[in-house]
Amino acid sequence: MSNLAYKYDVMKKEELIDGKIVMMSPRPAINHNRIVTNISGIFYNYLKGKRCQSFCDGTEVWLDEKNHFIPDGMIVCNPDIIGSHHIDGAPDLVVEVLSPSTYDRDMTVKMAAYARAGVKEYWIVEPEARRVAVHLLKGDAYELSASYYPYTEEDYKHMDEEDVVIARQRIKLKVSLYDDLIIDVADIFERVK
Repeated sequence: MSNLAYKYDVMKKEELIDGKIVMMSPRPAINHNRIVTNISGIFYNYLKGKRCQSFCDGTEVWLDEKNHFIPDGMIVCNPDIIGSHHIDGAPDLVVEVLSPSTYDRDMTVKMAAYARAGVKEYWIVEPEARRVAVHLLKGDAYELSASYYPYTEEDYKHMDEEDVVIARQRIKLKVSLYDDLIIDVADIFERVK
């Protein structure tokens, strides 16, 4: 291609993390986008007609003056914090899909800021490990509730009976905000290679 405009990202995204401007990686990997799309679709379909709303990558969240993030996905149940350009306050659930350039921030400073702001549920999705780690807010910090994997029948063949029992409990993820929102983890990783 001779047009150099295709080689450069003109829409740089940035976050404000602990008062410092941090550039986000300009183009996530295809598997990252597949996971975000899958989660957004699951949330959108479930929340249709309900009070809570889902938002995906590109929607900014202003937790406080020093922390403005762009999570990969979220659920917001308080319509009063939904502005015309950003969410002004804590979502009820936040999803971050890890990439090499964001791993440390997502697991430390951003996690701590989400907890301080009162985000009830925080998911860390690891594409390479095919894992969803669900953290629930307890007081002012997160506790790991459980990790979920899209185990297959082939995976079970290599496990002892006790591990199979545990693994079968980790293929369906129950979202804490709703009694009936149970997600098959394989749907989150659909088409992820």
